[in-house]
Parts: sequence; C-alpha cells; structure tokens
Amino acid sequence: MIELVVLTPDDLGSWRELRLAALAEAPYAFGSTLSDWQGDGDREERWRGRLSISGSHNLLALWDGEPAGTVSGVPGPRDGVVELISLWVAEKARGRGVGDRLVEAVVGWAARGRAEVVELAVTPGNAPAVALYRRHGFADTGQLGDVLPDGGREHVMARCLSPGPGCGTVPPLRRQPRGSPWLPAGGAAQSSLQASEAGCSLARNIVWAIIL
Repeated sequence: MIELVVLTPDDLGSWRELRLAALAEAPYAFGSTLSDWQGDGDREERWRGRLSISGSHNLLALWDGEPAGTVSGVPGPRDGVVELISLWVAEKARGRGVGDRLVEAVVGWAARGRAEVVELAVTPGNAPAVALYRRHGFADTGQLGDVLPDGGREHVMARCLSPGPGCGTVPPLRRQPRGSPWLPAGGAAQSSLQASEAGCSLARNIVWAIIL
C-alpha cells in the first residue's frame, strides 16, 4: 500500500534518512554529494531549511508503512513554472508504482496552484526515469542542464499544464491511446519540445528516479 505524506520542517528526520540514502546510492545523479550533507553539512537548521523553501511542496512516500521515496515541487525561475526535483524511490519499493504516485502528486499540486508548466532535469541514460516522466506527459525540451559530477549533462523535460507565458513555446500535450506515450499536439514529429526564449534552466537539484 502506498501512502503519501506532506512533509514539514519538523519531519526532517525522515527526510534526512532518505536523502542520505539517495546520495549514497547514486552520487553521480545529484548536484549535491553525500559529503556535502555529512560532517559540518549535517546540521539540523540546514535540513529544516531544505523543507522550508517558500512555496515548496515536499512529499514522503510510505510503502507498507515504511519510508520509501521522496519528491519536491518548488517554484521555478519564472512565473507560471514549477520544478519537480529530488525524486527518489528506495530499492525495496521499486516496481510498485511509488514513482508514479509521487509524480502525479507534484503535477496535481502544480495544477491546483495554477502553474502553467512543470519542468524537471533527468540524468542522461536513465531510461526508467524518462519512461516514467513520459507516462505523465513530460517531453524532452531539447535543452541541456548543468554539468553532472561525472562530466555529463542533465536533460530538461517539461509538461505544459495550460497555455500561458510560463509555457513559452512548449506545445500543449494530447493523450495517445493506452500504451502510447504522451506527445505534443503536433504529433510524433514534435515529440521533442521546443524551449522558450527564457529557457528552462532549473534551480539545480537533479531529479533521480530508478523507480517505477
């Protein structure tokens, strides 16, 4: 059974445990490293601060009552944009739909807040994560994000929720028949979204999802 819990700064213990586990398992997939959050970096006020970002929505997933995943939605770099960041699912809960529930929750929260687009960054070659995001209407913007610790570049994906300035030139998405990916309204030839002139650069907390 999957249960989602909205985190507050007082839930820093559960957040800290899963965040450290994620950084230890996949150090190449995050902008932060495990050492950044250990030693002098392992301070209560810092963990509280991460869960106190203004306008953020921080979630913990429970699988059979045990902490099993996290994700956050945060305000983006321009009006109408929300960023999906820090997605991670523990190995014990992968293949059980936890990643889907976490993505759905952030997209739903963004829509209720009248966001126009949700953006995220994913590690290249992370096929399960890309498949997850495509199931939920995200498409590649064609833009590269920041340089990863291993020298690679993250890929930026986006989902347009409603027409507006925040979407830039990102085309609206239409649902394909069951079993097919989401595509822009122009069809498969437009399956790679065009970025707006303002760009889709993210406040860099790289999304990681080995999931699903």
